[in-house]
Amino acid sequence: MKKILLASALIAASAGFASAQDTIRLATEGAYPPFNLINDSGKPDGFEVELFDKMCEMAEVKCEWVVTDWDGMIPNLQSGNYDAIVAGMSITDERREVIDFTQNYYPPAKSAYAAMDPDADIKGGVVAAQINTIQAGYVAESGATLLEFATPDEAVAAVRNGEADAVFADSDYLKPVVEESNGQFAWIDQPVPLGDGIGMGVRKSDTELKATFDATIQTMKDDGSLNELMSKWFGDEAPQF
Repeated sequence: MKKILLASALIAASAGFASAQDTIRLATEGAYPPFNLINDSGKPDGFEVELFDKMCEMAEVKCEWVVTDWDGMIPNLQSGNYDAIVAGMSITDERREVIDFTQNYYPPAKSAYAAMDPDADIKGGVVAAQINTIQAGYVAESGATLLEFATPDEAVAAVRNGEADAVFADSDYLKPVVEESNGQFAWIDQPVPLGDGIGMGVRKSDTELKATFDATIQTMKDDGSLNELMSKWFGDEAPQF
């Protein structure tokens, strides 16, 4: 009965939205693997792209990807340049003040520090983070000097070239940086839990769009397919719903 009710909600929500708009424009950064990236063919790829391609198919709506810079994503959403944000965006109270979110499609994850010097000063030194992220906000309040960059890759590069003592980012993003650095990078201190998980960002007025994807996310949580996709992209240690 539960699955029948979920299916009915999904059909009703998607039908209502599809009647109002033919194509849903999904904004992503394409620079935050494995959540989102640009593949060798020059197309958006990654966990979120595969997930939302599947959910658009389930909801029987047409979706297209818009690759855009992280900084300015929320203002551009509000301006109507696209319909939703699917870019590893953590759900926070501050962001909820200006946009709405679906339920999370990735559980609350831990952020972490990484540095080339195991004795790096993360409390009073210089710490790099991506601009307008919850990690940047955390560093700004930690006592360290915050050095912000447009992309997470640039934040990591700042540590490599000596501009910053450490980088602070999602642990899932930093994991391959540390593991594939041949010992150059190491974890510093303990992981820090931040945010309420990752959700799809929408305008507050787009209640039907939110309902459509709330229903598809819930369906994939209930049938286990969301957990399978997380394991595919993040490995056996991926969090599970």
